[in-house]
Amino acid sequence: MAERIAELRGKRALIEEGGGKKRIQKQHESGKLTARERIGKLVDSESFQEIGLFAKHRATLFGMAGKDIPADGVVTGCATIDGRLIHLASQDFTVAGGAAGEVHCAKIVEMMKLSLKTGSPFIFVNDSGGARVQEGIDSLAG
Repeated sequence: MAERIAELRGKRALIEEGGGKKRIQKQHESGKLTARERIGKLVDSESFQEIGLFAKHRATLFGMAGKDIPADGVVTGCATIDGRLIHLASQDFTVAGGAAGEVHCAKIVEMMKLSLKTGSPFIFVNDSGGARVQEGIDSLAG
């Protein structure tokens, strides 16, 4: 069991790196924070609970089969700001330019639904190159 937990933690750490060190460095050189850094500065310390970390796209056409897109390019979850519950989505430009795909949009919509259900504010940090054209109309499903 300890091995499986260690494996899961390793996968989590890899996904949380987003597009990797080079892309994060490029983001910083552009004067921009990463999706996770933005969330960290916005919400109360240690209050963020990520939802959908292990989400993966289903696209297989146009070179998408087997392509790894950590968290499908968007960080989603809930947290508090000044002690008040919020739901949020922050697109990760270091991953596929933050381009929106089917699963990416589904994660955002899920946060919107939770926000409506709980009566909490929804915050969306948009940092995207647009829709993922490889997924066609499915990228606009959200």
